[in-house]
Amino acid sequence: MNYDAYETIGFSREGKILTVTLNRPDVLNAVNGTLHTELSTLFHDLATDPADIIVLTGAGRAFCAGGDIDWMQAGVDDPDSFDAVVFEAKKIIFGILDCEKPIICRLNGDAIGLGATIALFCDIIIAHEDARIGDPHVSVGLVAGDGGAVIWPQLIGYARAKEYLMTGKLMSAEDAVGMGLINHAVPGAELDEVTARMAARLAAGAAKAIRWTKVSVNVGLKQLAHSIMDTSLAYESLSNRSKDHAEAVNAFREKRRPAFTGE
Repeated sequence: MNYDAYETIGFSREGKILTVTLNRPDVLNAVNGTLHTELSTLFHDLATDPADIIVLTGAGRAFCAGGDIDWMQAGVDDPDSFDAVVFEAKKIIFGILDCEKPIICRLNGDAIGLGATIALFCDIIIAHEDARIGDPHVSVGLVAGDGGAVIWPQLIGYARAKEYLMTGKLMSAEDAVGMGLINHAVPGAELDEVTARMAARLAAGAAKAIRWTKVSVNVGLKQLAHSIMDTSLAYESLSNRSKDHAEAVNAFREKRRPAFTGE
């Protein structure tokens, strides 16, 4: 595979293992238009890569800080442009679910919003113990439409999922392990070793059996995603046009708390 066209994602290969790195460290790997478009093709490209195992991580001190504020402003200024975001969002989630190769998330730091969604759709999540995880779409006046409404209830149950999705609050990696949201939280000094050990174990296994086990488990998730995402993304698109979302973006720029009015 030739990944030279990717501007915001890096790739490195060691034997059967391909490490994929979200690479906007100066903004905590926040998602802008370019990264979102590249994520929408990434997992489809990985599906045909010769590697057996994918390790997904972030450059710098965060995995992904969610949506870039300038990108959000562009959606406020031109709501019709959000149609492309909706189309790409579905490609991201179904790209992850359709990729037969095991995907290990090396959660090197905070995973927020879409960053959390991508991490949680991975097959095994190994986090830095200081990482935080959350989906605060509602904090910026948006519906959690890009996959959070699918995956959170399956991992921690509906009551807890609704609490976190409707408040937008973050949880620690330790709490996430305790709830079953992620697999492991380890000290930063051990993150590479633990991730490498898991990747090596999978790479040494029966590749077809492992892949097709993942495919079998994902059947239910894909059915849920198909039944939920069109609705959740439609509501997110509507909320993108709301006054509350515009207020949240302005408040972020002005470094103040948003004054929501319910409009």
